Amino acid sequence: MDLTIKDIAKMAGVSPATVSKIMNNYGGISEATREKVYKIIEDTKYQPKFSAKSLATKKSNLIGLIYAGKINVDFKHPFFNEVVNTFKKSVGALGYDLLLFSNEKFYKGQSKYLERCKHFNIDGCLIVAGDEIEEAVREIAESDIPCMGIDLKLDGPRSSFIMTDNEKIGLKVVENLYLNKVRKVAYIGGKQNSLISSIRNEGFLKAMEQFGLPLNEKWIHYGDFFEESGYQAMKEILKEKEWPEAVFAASDMMALGAMKAMKEEGVSIPGDIQLIGCDDIESCRYSDPPLTTVKQDKQKLGKLAAYMLDDLIQGNDDLHPVKVDPELVIRKSSIEK
Repeated sequence: MDLTIKDIAKMAGVSPATVSKIMNNYGGISEATREKVYKIIEDTKYQPKFSAKSLATKKSNLIGLIYAGKINVDFKHPFFNEVVNTFKKSVGALGYDLLLFSNEKFYKGQSKYLERCKHFNIDGCLIVAGDEIEEAVREIAESDIPCMGIDLKLDGPRSSFIMTDNEKIGLKVVENLYLNKVRKVAYIGGKQNSLISSIRNEGFLKAMEQFGLPLNEKWIHYGDFFEESGYQAMKEILKEKEWPEAVFAASDMMALGAMKAMKEEGVSIPGDIQLIGCDDIESCRYSDPPLTTVKQDKQKLGKLAAYMLDDLIQGNDDLHPVKVDPELVIRKSSIEK
């Protein structure tokens, strides 16, 4: 006959609620009571939902996945989807499963990621950057749960992060344009209060200064990394009497939005204006014309995040943050002389 949680509670002389709290790693239970319940579970070979092995080893082989921020990328952003898919395959090969956490309100209006991580006894967390990061994300990163951030700086005691070297992105673009005798460059950046956006923005401005190229403030606009903002920014640029020779958009999705606006106005790409994006999402290979872009190595980012998080789980807390080099991919939306 299979044992139930009530049977275990009766043998231990405690309530079923106490056994449940012990199995789900809640606090407020004495060590003596914990040991007594664990001993009964081991002796009876009782199998709770997360298995006897999880209780014995204090490991669940579960990785929590959090799309952070009140404004987050969720499932619809192709760049992060590719990174997370690679991460999923890599941690799967290491023996882990993924548990996706909702960032909707939890526990009477507060997103208590830490409580949920303890409830499911997760071994570690992958946190994907968004905007307006919740305090609950900082709370878990400062806890003793191993955390790995993607495009999100984490500096907790058992945390690290990985991102593309975003400052080099603007340099790659401006240097290539300069070598091809392009001097008039417009820019469509991401949100100015976003960490990644600000690094890319600064990298572009620094590169323009390095090569002595003039900045036309009327050609500099900011969006939100998605198509519509790129479309609207390009519309504003095309209202000017003088047009730039090239436009650099800090994401492929904004670049594709800009491309739509250019076609509506009868602008030839790259004959009238060259166009360059960033990320190298799959759709930019099939745009018309195919989009020149700065590639972020999504496979490397996903694999490194998986292996680094596993190292943190195994007790290697001395990992340093990693920046991955970007690569310029020339396609037909720009001219290579």
